[in-house]
Amino acid sequence: MHFGGLMLFSLHLFSIVQRFTVEFHSDKHSSIKSILSLIRVRGFTMKKKSHLLAGCAPLERKWVRPFLITMVACLLLIVAAIVNLLSSSFSMSSFIYNGHSSVSKISSADSDDIFAQQSPLSLGMPILPRFAYFISGSKGDVHSLKRLLQAVYHPRNHYLLHLDLEASRNERIELANFAKQFRAYGAYGNVHFIGNADIVTYKGPSMIAHTLHGAAVLLRCSKHWDWFINLSADDYPLVTQDDLLHVFSFLPKDLNFIEHTSNLGWQESQRAEPMVIDTGLYMKRKSHIIWVTQKRPVPKAFKLFVGSAWMILTRSFLEYCILGWDNLPRTLLMYYTNFVFPMEGYFQTVLCNTREYRNTTVNNDLHFVLWDNPPKQHPVTLTEEHFDNMTVSGAAFGRKFKTDDPVLERIDRELLGRKRGFVTPGAWCLGTNMWGNPCATVGDPNILKPGPGYKRLEDLVRRQLSEELFRSRQCMVLEE
Repeated sequence: MHFGGLMLFSLHLFSIVQRFTVEFHSDKHSSIKSILSLIRVRGFTMKKKSHLLAGCAPLERKWVRPFLITMVACLLLIVAAIVNLLSSSFSMSSFIYNGHSSVSKISSADSDDIFAQQSPLSLGMPILPRFAYFISGSKGDVHSLKRLLQAVYHPRNHYLLHLDLEASRNERIELANFAKQFRAYGAYGNVHFIGNADIVTYKGPSMIAHTLHGAAVLLRCSKHWDWFINLSADDYPLVTQDDLLHVFSFLPKDLNFIEHTSNLGWQESQRAEPMVIDTGLYMKRKSHIIWVTQKRPVPKAFKLFVGSAWMILTRSFLEYCILGWDNLPRTLLMYYTNFVFPMEGYFQTVLCNTREYRNTTVNNDLHFVLWDNPPKQHPVTLTEEHFDNMTVSGAAFGRKFKTDDPVLERIDRELLGRKRGFVTPGAWCLGTNMWGNPCATVGDPNILKPGPGYKRLEDLVRRQLSEELFRSRQCMVLEE
């Protein structure tokens, strides 16, 4: 019986006992009729037999007193149950999360007022989030995408796979069929595949259009996810989904994890001022961008920001980018049509030039990325020699990795507990079959069992939300 039902039942029962006691002393015979009518009125069923009332006078002294005592005892038991329910609700999360309650420390003085607004924290019962993953690749990436999907899979989340038009038809069919296999995990139907593939040029705006396409499909697929995570075939998780869901369950759902800066540096002359044309917007095959000889000045109507192309964005912000209740997302989309590497600036610039969102940014995308000094166009390819650094970083993901590099086997074995060919196990996995699938028997996806990875990720998030880093590294406040 739920809390409201217990309360309503106890109030009804108390009124019945109180009224019956008063009437009993004044008129014993009428009191029996009264209590029967009261019980009937309050929704309790009792078969009325004529001989019961006819013969009740000689028996009333035998059963009325025990009946009253029983009613009062029941009332006391119900009140005690209600009190116990209220007191136990505050510790419920410790059972759900296998006793790992230290994540609640995120809400301490380390993170000022942003957590004070979260009622689940004060109750100790966090609301589990859902992630929407957009996982994309190109020609030759099918194997890496399969492995990545298995590594980040969880029944609570949603997944959208995409292979661009450079990939062959057979590759797309292979990946689409692989996505269908995930229906076996409780028929959740949470893995989707984009059949109408896009042409994607990373240096051009077709990469933005491609990302917005994925976000729009995920918005339509489900109304019940909280954060959007875009990954490529070069990415791989460094924590389990139980770890990630556990930590994010204690965070406000309006935080956007995105690397950003208004200090353009060399990018002003090499990316903002040059103008390019992305042939992927109007051709059927991918080709290089076309450089225009004319240059343009840095805009004055808005402030440019740059950062990483890989991010964790809120559902609300992506709805704003796609539906846009003002014209800024569309205006910036038009501007970035001729920008070099626009994916590394569009979302940052929209966020930081919008009053409703510029104070929601966390200046970290929770990725471990290693760069040469001075930086080159692409990051360092991660290998086993970087394993310790990427682990202690606390990052949720790492990039970039080569297909089936030995370091991925080590990540599976030591960080994820994943066997080759199977998904990363979580608390939702209850049994192994004869082929070694640890999730052959599916349990409750709302129960989490975070491992050591959650503590590393928690420490990273706490640092990013600390007083000295959080506000000081957010978007610059624009002049009105």
